[in-house]
Amino acid sequence: MSASGRGETTDDLLAALLDGMDAALCAFDAEGVVTHWNREAERILGWSAAEAVGRHGFGGWAAMPADAADVAKRLMSAQDTAGRQVHEFALLTKDGGRVLVRTQSARVSGADGRPAGVYCAFSEVHTQIDLERSIALSEALLDDASWGVVLVDVDLRPAVVNTHAARAFGANRVALLGRPLGDLLDQGVEELEGALQHVLAEGAPPAPVELWVSVRTGDGPRRRCWRCGFLRLASPLAEEPVPLGVGWLFQDITEARQAELDTAQLRFRTNQMHRAARAAAECESPAEAVGVRLDFALAGFADHALVDVLDGERLVRSSATPPPQAHPGPLPLRYPAGHPALQALDRAGSVRVGPPAAVPAGWPEGVVHGLCTVLRSRGRALGVLTFLRSAARPAFERPDAVYAEEVAARVAADLDLAGTLGA
Repeated sequence: MSASGRGETTDDLLAALLDGMDAALCAFDAEGVVTHWNREAERILGWSAAEAVGRHGFGGWAAMPADAADVAKRLMSAQDTAGRQVHEFALLTKDGGRVLVRTQSARVSGADGRPAGVYCAFSEVHTQIDLERSIALSEALLDDASWGVVLVDVDLRPAVVNTHAARAFGANRVALLGRPLGDLLDQGVEELEGALQHVLAEGAPPAPVELWVSVRTGDGPRRRCWRCGFLRLASPLAEEPVPLGVGWLFQDITEARQAELDTAQLRFRTNQMHRAARAAAECESPAEAVGVRLDFALAGFADHALVDVLDGERLVRSSATPPPQAHPGPLPLRYPAGHPALQALDRAGSVRVGPPAAVPAGWPEGVVHGLCTVLRSRGRALGVLTFLRSAARPAFERPDAVYAEEVAARVAADLDLAGTLGA
């Protein structure tokens, strides 16, 4: 290829690069004559490259006569300084309108290192401000936001994590990047991944979503409730939307939701005790009333209830709800020393047990959580009431013990009235 051919190819490549830029670009030689003018500059001001190239500065066509000298001086001063200079000018469009633009200009050096002109990139101020606002918003969300922000890639792995989200996961920001969500969450990961996949496929849900999750920590899983919002991220540079991932924003609302759950639970249990009292009042015998009370108490609370009464120094099984298939009759129970029922008698209170402790003797198969509370009436211990849960239910907590003690007080009154102690 001849030298002239290579030069033409280089010029064509430069023209293609300039016209493909998203920013308006023009260039001036050392005398201030326009040498380059791309399509974005034509779009903003309306002047074509043929009309712009060869003109001296902006005076007489793209700048008001009163402003032309100042605009030229400020633009060409970039030849005498290193780095970029930023200015704002009011320029004229071809149809006579005015556009406020923000420019970034820098010198162009010749082969000998001397200033050979200036190149100037410019955009409409409102467009630049919108861009700066977007960048500032992104930086604020990813640094200082008071809620968690996680950018999840299309493989459902965190790509960017802000400070608040890192604290919620109990790890530093870098350590969370690229890890599967299953490494970070013990429970709730299926629901979260399902929501992310839905957003990638269908778009953001119309309203926030509340998810209960268990965060993996060095001290064991920590159960939290997060209110989540999702946004599908797509590349603005592609002709067709290309998913880049999902923007996931969340707030921790555990305390508020737990308070609501506790209130609803308390209301339900109070209602159950009220219904049990009315049903027990219709029973022909106090012993029948015990079974009625336990039936109401088990609803939403436990899987089994056992009543063991004192017969001298021994505990004897009085009743079980639901009743076992084969009832051995009122035989003494062989509880070993340290059994939770015996502990409850000794403490005159409640004892909670659960995994990894072994299932104590005398309890049905399949139970893993137990709550024993003493039965007392008129200052005497009458026996022990035990509630049992299977693995499908959570362990008993302190509020559960309070409820069990309320039920035990009423059951003990029925047993005392029935004369079970002296039977």
